[in-house]
Amino acid sequence: MNKITIAIDGFSSTGKSTLAKQLAEKLGYVYVDTGAMYRAVTLYAMQNGFIVNGDINKVGLTKHLDKIQLKFVFNPKLGFAEMFLNDENVERQIRTLEVSKNVSQIAEIKEVRTQLVSLQQDMGKSKGVVMDGRDIGTVVFPDAELKIFMTASPEKRAVRRYKELLDKGEDVVYDDILENVQKRDYIDSHRKNSPLKKAEGAIEFDNSDMGLVQQFERIYEHALRVIEKHQ
Repeated sequence: MNKITIAIDGFSSTGKSTLAKQLAEKLGYVYVDTGAMYRAVTLYAMQNGFIVNGDINKVGLTKHLDKIQLKFVFNPKLGFAEMFLNDENVERQIRTLEVSKNVSQIAEIKEVRTQLVSLQQDMGKSKGVVMDGRDIGTVVFPDAELKIFMTASPEKRAVRRYKELLDKGEDVVYDDILENVQKRDYIDSHRKNSPLKKAEGAIEFDNSDMGLVQQFERIYEHALRVIEKHQ
């Protein structure tokens, strides 16, 4: 059976990664979390003094891009691949609120996007991949056979993110999460390089009032129809 490329874009905390992991596992495809890649670069910038009080030393970080090695390593216990930065597992560190506060600004940097887009295209050149992010259907794989654009209200997304961080033991405040979600929406949608927008031919999917099971079933059934169409 011929495999296709599935591109999932959308706003933060819309459940893109959860859906992408489910689809990849069910279809036997490779899952690539591009957001984790930008988060890892952000973590590197924070650890190496390129972000101070929210100000980013773009020139300094750009000069260090060749020192940033990213790879996904599959964890059989978890059932998905984790993000490694320079051979260190940083999956937990990149999911913190502090990284979230800075990642959209890092993702605005042209040189960062150029390097990561090239890596992402290499990862998916053989098809049979489910990739989620902000510009997968518009820039990374504009010819993807299936494109999905996910959205939900900022309030619903903030609640999801708030609960997720609480479950991880972080001391967070809901209002801070909501503010971060809204700020990231604006930056992602208005940046000069590869702004977040619905790709041509993408299916818009609002899951504000939808459970994970129902969401997956609907998208999976549609994916099967698209795959069948391309046989």
